[in-house]
Amino acid sequence: MPGTVLIIDDEEKLRSLMKRIIALEGFHVLEAGNIKSAQKIIDKEEIDVILCDVKLPDGSGVDYARTIKEKNSSLEVILLTAYGNIPDGVQAIKNGAFDYLTKGDDNNRIIPLLNRALEKVQLQKRIEKLESQVGKKYSFDSILGTSRVIQDAIQQAGKVAPADTTVLLLGETGTGKEVFAQAIHNNSKRAGKSFVALNCSAFSRELLESELFGYKAGAFTSAVRDKKGLIEEANAGTIFLDEIGEMPLDLQSKLLRVLETGEFIKVGDTKPTKVNVRIIAATNRDLKQEAEKGHFREDLYYRLHVFAITLPPLRERKKDIPLLAEYFVGMFSAKINQRKQKISPEFIEKLQLHEWKGNIRELKNVLERAVIMAGGEELTVDHLPLDLQIAGKANTPLSAFDLASVEKLHIIRVLHHTKNNKTEAARLLNIGLATLYRKIEEYGLNHQ
Repeated sequence: MPGTVLIIDDEEKLRSLMKRIIALEGFHVLEAGNIKSAQKIIDKEEIDVILCDVKLPDGSGVDYARTIKEKNSSLEVILLTAYGNIPDGVQAIKNGAFDYLTKGDDNNRIIPLLNRALEKVQLQKRIEKLESQVGKKYSFDSILGTSRVIQDAIQQAGKVAPADTTVLLLGETGTGKEVFAQAIHNNSKRAGKSFVALNCSAFSRELLESELFGYKAGAFTSAVRDKKGLIEEANAGTIFLDEIGEMPLDLQSKLLRVLETGEFIKVGDTKPTKVNVRIIAATNRDLKQEAEKGHFREDLYYRLHVFAITLPPLRERKKDIPLLAEYFVGMFSAKINQRKQKISPEFIEKLQLHEWKGNIRELKNVLERAVIMAGGEELTVDHLPLDLQIAGKANTPLSAFDLASVEKLHIIRVLHHTKNNKTEAARLLNIGLATLYRKIEEYGLNHQ
């Protein structure tokens, strides 16, 4: 879509002529006769490109270009002069002007130049929008929850973020440790630099060493060229080491050296590589206990434990579930291009009765499935997996030793497997359909 152009020129006839020409190309055109009136328009309107005369009654267009660019870097300025002047042209470009035109001589260049300037403006706006979205996504404000336990964790993370201190994030799998790590990075002085994440449990010992520290060409058979490790890639930024408790002991000693001296030796190298990197580590293990057993280096534990933050499991912040559900339902609805569904109170109630051993990750999976199952309709209990549907219905908890409990659990699993097709479930259970209905009634599963 054509953008908005502001023409600043004290020659009214020339200004009107240019306005007609440019407007015919679909641009919205505004005009001003001097810098003062132009500034009032810029303050009120969203301008994309400015065509500005070099000599104006109240100042120099060359100097004004610099003022405009300092206030709004995404706005482009094309300067116009009655006489081609190379020094002025050079200074205009130095001051941030997009280009420099001579009136009369360069008329054929005006429209193509405006189009190129507008393309640059629109690209810059898209980049700024994306950067804003990324910044919002990984800010502390994006961490949902009003419960005291999550707010305490957010408050601690906010305090340590600008301190450039090593941080250890503790908590069960799925509690959002990487989200916290990203938020800490984005609120630190390293925010404009790289954030690199690595799951230490996802690699063998040899691959983990190569990924972390890199190697020199010839270090082993397939090492045909030098490779930077992720620690080096994160230089001046932050590296997030998830599942740090899974790192082999000999690699722990290399990581300790990075923390103590800011250097390491690549595989196959003879001299150290210097880095300036912040380390944020995470684990679902008790590292102190692991260190006491000899499974984790005690000196590394204390270096990592400078500032520890424990992220609460979802079962300890169930009051946040309605807020999380609203957010994820909106996200997954948008993902499949449908309007956001309403959520029934019974649906939320069932979510709050569940124990969420997989924490937020498990909640996301359940909600994504429910959004798909509902197909645009209100989310009800029927759209939940069977184990969530029966939450709170049993008069007694399931017991691994009680025959009735085992039978009940087996029926639930079979119904889940058949997607609640009771005829198929009765066939698989090798019982009559009437018997299955009786047992469903007996075990309080009548909602299925």
